[in-house]
Amino acid sequence: MAAPKGIKAVEWLSRRAKAQRGGNDAKPDSFDRSAPDALALWRDAYLDQLRARNYAEGTLEGRRDALKVFLAWASERDLKHAAHITRPILEAYQRALWRSTKANGQRLGWSTQRTRLGVLKDFFRWLTKQNVILHNPASELELPRMEKRLPTAALTLTQVEALLAVPNVTDPLGVRDRAMLELFYSCGLRRAELCRLELTDLNPERRTLTIRRGKGKKDRVVPVGARAVAWLERYLKEVRPRLSLDTRTPALFLTGYGDAFNPDVLSRMTADWMKATGLKGSCHLLRHTCATHMLEGGADIRYIQQLLGHEKLETTAIYTEVTIRQLQEVHARCHPAARPVEPEKPLPPGAPIE
Repeated sequence: MAAPKGIKAVEWLSRRAKAQRGGNDAKPDSFDRSAPDALALWRDAYLDQLRARNYAEGTLEGRRDALKVFLAWASERDLKHAAHITRPILEAYQRALWRSTKANGQRLGWSTQRTRLGVLKDFFRWLTKQNVILHNPASELELPRMEKRLPTAALTLTQVEALLAVPNVTDPLGVRDRAMLELFYSCGLRRAELCRLELTDLNPERRTLTIRRGKGKKDRVVPVGARAVAWLERYLKEVRPRLSLDTRTPALFLTGYGDAFNPDVLSRMTADWMKATGLKGSCHLLRHTCATHMLEGGADIRYIQQLLGHEKLETTAIYTEVTIRQLQEVHARCHPAARPVEPEKPLPPGAPIE
């Protein structure tokens, strides 16, 4: 018997998938925790105190992964105790990071190396405060110099319109996809912020959206454009009731299984939509595009900072370097060689050449 197709298959797929998926418990690592000053033992305690200080789960995961890489490198060299770690050992690990490569064969970026070493500096600083070690071996560890890289160039208005036209709006799932793209472009959301949106976060009458637990667990309220509101209302009226298999699910956007979106899945979907228009990028490119287009339209950078939820104005100021339109206008107005030159009149036939 063939499986049902289209939107009618949602409930059938949900029952089938949930029966097959199940949960994947995290596998315990093999690090030694027998000694009182075992690195793995204190790594666990370090993460617990960060959790008690209300650090975001994404931050905890990043630090857990960075320390896991270091512990694996140290275990291969039989360095399992905090007292065994010295500054030369950390410098050797720093060189190992510089030589290491990713799955695609490329070397780790300088930002990734700085992040991993920065976690080590904080970890050993904390160990010193806890009197696990008497001296902090990472206190004088010098981090790699940062490179000043500009973000990917923003999409043009023509490219944005082409991207928004990719979802097939004659299909209910296409209406949902168009509504998500419109919201990305209108509000400059992060992918995790869109995945966490709930029904009560949208106020169509006031055209506002409440972002809860953004980066740094900070809430903010942002405006939503009229076009995005129109697509959201159509999605809520025509599509979401057909995707919802449990009325207790609060998520604004639902997958074909009736669940909230996973950020990685959303990134792959957006990358496929961009690929369909000959573009390369994902959700964050729409965030860049939203900020750049607002800056080019004359918006004050502090309002863009509030829209994007940046803690520091320096983070938002990167868009003043990305946008080139205002610099072009000043260049055309002020640079002598940029002014238009009237073409010389052609010589009449037979005129002597001086």
